[in-house]
Amino acid sequence: MEQIEGLLIDLDGTLYHGHKMIPGADLLIKALREADIPFLFVTNNSSRTAANVAAHLSGMGIEAKPEEVCTSSMAAARYIAEESPGATVAILGEEGLRMACVEAGLQIVTESPDYVVQGIDRSFNYASLAQASRWILSGAKFVLTNPDLMLPSDDGVMPGAGAIGAAIEAASGVKPVVIGKPESHLIKYATDLLNIQPEHAAVVGDNMRTDIAAGVNAGCRTILVLTGLTTTENLEHYKSITGITPDEICADLAELKMFLGV
Repeated sequence: MEQIEGLLIDLDGTLYHGHKMIPGADLLIKALREADIPFLFVTNNSSRTAANVAAHLSGMGIEAKPEEVCTSSMAAARYIAEESPGATVAILGEEGLRMACVEAGLQIVTESPDYVVQGIDRSFNYASLAQASRWILSGAKFVLTNPDLMLPSDDGVMPGAGAIGAAIEAASGVKPVVIGKPESHLIKYATDLLNIQPEHAAVVGDNMRTDIAAGVNAGCRTILVLTGLTTTENLEHYKSITGITPDEICADLAELKMFLGV
């Protein structure tokens, strides 16, 4: 790992579970700061702003700043702004996505958009599905922040942005451009923010299908931590279904800290 110049660190399942910090997460981030190792918190979550994410981390005792957060909403807005500066967008999503689009200089509209950009949207309904499908069939480009079909919650799993995206895709017959993990757009956006090449970054995460796959797709090194979805028991299963082997596997964050030498 001598050539690693920065870390892209997943959140849920890697640093915390819901509102509970995973043991050692605070010490890991503190040690990275003291060692001057650049890092970003990288999340598929499209609902929160960077400030919201940082506040959530800080509330658990993990020091975080908004400028250290990279979300799928931010990457989606950047993708659209680079392809079509100042484009008009119709948003099916929440505060994080709306704020990211505004900050990227995009124009939010409710009629005849250039793009339909969609994330998690807990107010989504049949009218939303009908309108989004009509816009896309009329020529609007369809951008999906992240493909997560289900999300954990305090009340059990709930449908994610990918489930809504699947409904819109089925109705319109158009596949979206997917920004978040396991696709490479979010990771490449994060490496741009750190001003490093993907091959000099390491993606740290607990999910073989999203975090580690995204790192591989973006050309990064990968470090799997067995703190969340992937465990010792199911590791070989996930290797088999993804065809991916992480560059490094750490049992927990203490072992990761030792591996990084911090």
